[in-house]
Order: sequence, then structure tokens, then C-alpha cells
Amino acid sequence: MAQFRSAFGSVPEAWDSAPGRVNLIGEHTDYHQGLVLPLVLPHHTTVYVSRTTNGRVRALSLAMGNDVRAYTVGAETVTNTWVDFVQGVTWALAQEGLTVPGANLLIDSTVPVGAGVSSSAALEVGLLRALRSACTFSLDDVALAKLAHAAETRFVGAAVGIMDQMVCSLGRPGTALLLDTRSLAVEHLPLPPTVGLAVIDSGIAHRHVGGGYAERRRESFEAAARLGVTYLRDVTVDELGSIARLPPVLQRRARHIVTENGRVLAAAEALQSGDAVRLGDLFNASHASLRDDYEVSIPAIDHLVSLAQADPEAYGARMTGGGFGGAVVILTKPGAAAPVADRVMHTYQRLAPARAGRILLPSPAVTV
Repeated sequence: MAQFRSAFGSVPEAWDSAPGRVNLIGEHTDYHQGLVLPLVLPHHTTVYVSRTTNGRVRALSLAMGNDVRAYTVGAETVTNTWVDFVQGVTWALAQEGLTVPGANLLIDSTVPVGAGVSSSAALEVGLLRALRSACTFSLDDVALAKLAHAAETRFVGAAVGIMDQMVCSLGRPGTALLLDTRSLAVEHLPLPPTVGLAVIDSGIAHRHVGGGYAERRRESFEAAARLGVTYLRDVTVDELGSIARLPPVLQRRARHIVTENGRVLAAAEALQSGDAVRLGDLFNASHASLRDDYEVSIPAIDHLVSLAQADPEAYGARMTGGGFGGAVVILTKPGAAAPVADRVMHTYQRLAPARAGRILLPSPAVTV
């Protein structure tokens, strides 16, 4: 491609991509080895690569400007910029004895950054797929997800669970991925014809590194320790009485994760039976729990969700992603996703014109 040749003076020898994702339900459960139910989006990050032999990686992201970022393989250093996700991938490969001899990389993405739809995982998995092809690494899709997760957690320092990397690596269009993040067992559940889906980016970016996300994670593990378990996956809804004896903040954090695991299983059953009303009720209950018990929503997100829940053609809505910004996912009647999203977005922006939200789904590239 011309941009690759202009930047690096050569043509790419391999390229591959990975999608963003929206999590239908199962928020803040994956780092407690819980259950999640995400779905891939039509938005992709594509990585073009040509190998070199000088041990240097040069990377250009079209979404991040015209500057080519460079580093030496084996001397990766955190810079707190987007190139850390690239460095994390070559670092993680080296930990497994797989060395990239050097590479020129061009990254082209339609996955919005900061919208809570896994832009970082899409980059990591897309890059790993391209390097797998260019360097003939023998890695299956689960191995790619684990490497991408190691890059983000152990190198970049974002203490996220493995949901994003797994769905970006194993997800299928139009099919929810029921994932057990403890065993990594997956089940592909086709979306029934009884529903439509809309996703709206609030325009308020969120970050997984530091801040409220890290604080919620710390509190949830403190709650687990006080309940005598390592992960809240091992606490059931039958033990809500024990949770009620925790200090108020820890009680709320534990209650969300324990009940959210139950909602994921119920949502999977609703998908399989085509029970749209039940699924919408679970969306609404999940958002209330994230807002009140886990306290990761914000007024703008709550406003978007309320607008969607009030629409006569919507069954339910919830925030999606780590929180403190990002996106909402709306369950609608069949064929109603686009008009519902349009109505919600129109009101959201009319009441606060400075908001720069956007509709991510439905898009011209996909019909849900």
C-alpha cells in the first residue's frame, strides 16, 4: 500500500486484523475468573508488516499521527503512549522464546480509542496475527489471546482480565461468545432474530490504567479475601448473607460481581431461547448494579442508558466496558436498532451540544 511504501520504502509482506468488541453482559467479572458474554464489532484494527533483520521495530499508527515510533527488540521500555501496546507484544513473544528479528509496522484502525470497545486488544491481537503470518510462529488463537493479555497486563500495566483478548481472537460476527475466564472454555451463541443491537459511544474516554478502575479492582479482591476466597467467582448468590456482613463498600463490590455472574448465565439462556424481554431486563439490572454497587458509571452514561430504556422499541440498555466513560449497549426490537440509536443520540446531543458521542452499531458494514 502507498502509505506503507511512503513510510518505510517497501511493501508489506503480511497483514491481518482483529475486531473491537462490545460486552453484552458480564462486567468486571473476568479478573475474578468469572463469566462474560461479549460480541465482536464490525470495527477492525489492521496491521501491515514487513520483516527486517536489524532488531528494530518501526511503527506508524494512522490514527495517532504521522510520527514513526521506533524501538529495539529486547529493549522495550514503557513510554505511556500507544506504542507500548506494540512493545508489549514483542516483549510477550520473547518471553515465550519467539523473537521478532525486526519489523516495519503500519496500523490502520476503525476501532474507536477510549470507547470501551477494546481498541487495545484489537491492536494486540491484530499485530500478533500479522506477526504469526510474517514470522511463521506456530500459535493457535487461544495462545494469541494469552500473549496479548500478557502484553497488556505485564508490560503496559493495565490490570485487565482476559475477556477482551479472547473475544478479539476467537469471536465470530453475529455470535455472542460465552466465555468462562477460569477454564477459557467458550461457547458461540448466535444472536436470535428476536433482537437488534445498538452501541453508542458517549464521547467520554476511559482508561484501564490507574484511577477508579484500579481502585474497584483492589476493593473487590479485598472483599474476596475477607470472604475467604481468592476470586469472587467462588462465591455464589446463596452466600449473599455472608456478603452482607462485609463493610458497606466491600459489600457492594462483591455483590455486583457475584450477581453479575448469575446474570451472564441467565442472559445466555435468554439468547438461546430468544427471550428478548428477559434479556432486556438483565441488561437493565446489570446497569443498575454497575451504577449502584460497583459505582463505575457516570452521569452522562446513566443519561444515555435512561434515554434508551425509555424508548418504546428498546428492551433494555446498560453501560459496557470498564466504566467511567465509554459506551452503552442497547437491546431493541428486530429492525429497530438504527432508529432507536438515532433517537437516543439526537436527544443526548440536543440536551448537551458539547458532547461528541457517536453511533457505533448499527453501521453500514453490518446488519444486526
